[in-house]
Amino acid sequence: MNNSKNNIAANLRYLRARRRLSQEEVAEKIGVTRQAIAKWENGDSLPDILNCEALADLFDVSLSDLVRYDPEQKGVPIGPKNKHIFGTVTIGERGQIVLPKNARDTLKLQPGDTLVVLGDSSPATAGIALVSSNAFLRMTGDTVDVFFQG
Repeated sequence: MNNSKNNIAANLRYLRARRRLSQEEVAEKIGVTRQAIAKWENGDSLPDILNCEALADLFDVSLSDLVRYDPEQKGVPIGPKNKHIFGTVTIGERGQIVLPKNARDTLKLQPGDTLVVLGDSSPATAGIALVSSNAFLRMTGDTVDVFFQG
């Protein structure tokens, strides 16, 4: 119980700061007092399930993550609902990578699945992203059918 209380407190402080909201603004949005928000953020008390649900909706996080996500254990703050940081991978000599097991399990990836590798080479935002080919085709429509045929 104490761990959940600490998780909720840390997550609420972070999420409110990330959204640049005051305790009073959060309180108004979910229909409680500013003092209740302060007690939850300090770990002095816990919000009830209805208030947890309202907070999760307000901050666009899952209810489970709001209560259970441990930012100290994970090493990164709580993220938006359905967004994940699965960890790091090392690129092998021939460019191969192994996706972390929790990523494969969460995303239901199986051997033989096809991923599209996207990249951004601008210095400020350089990086790559992997997207399932089916999801990529749904997002882009017919504009890339030629890419997959040739």
